[in-house]
Amino acid sequence: MGINKDLTAASSTPLVLAILAEGDSYGYAILQRVRELSGGSMEWTDGMLYPVLHRLERLGHVESRWKNVENGRRRKYYRITRRGREQLAEDRRQWQAVDATLRNIWGALSVALPGWSADQGPAQAERA
Repeated sequence: MGINKDLTAASSTPLVLAILAEGDSYGYAILQRVRELSGGSMEWTDGMLYPVLHRLERLGHVESRWKNVENGRRRKYYRITRRGREQLAEDRRQWQAVDATLRNIWGALSVALPGWSADQGPAQAERA
């Protein structure tokens, strides 16, 4: 199951900030971490990630630095700033409110609509 583009875009800022809150990281490692955290359901590309990182950097939520790595190559590392941690806390509050609202409506639907399951939705419930 893939995640649609709207949800992917909406969740990109808190995901990147949360990953960087774990520790400094670079683009490819962030892409791998998103894939890992989502169980493979979110497959980000460079073209999706780097605009997010650049926007967060312009906003002062992340900082970057170049670092020499094995075989003399350079890699750009990103780290979350104090301002970024504040934004992450706000994003978390907002996502928790959205999650609670959806759980409430899905719970209400399971009571109001015969055959609706909060876990499965109507299509799964019809097959059960």
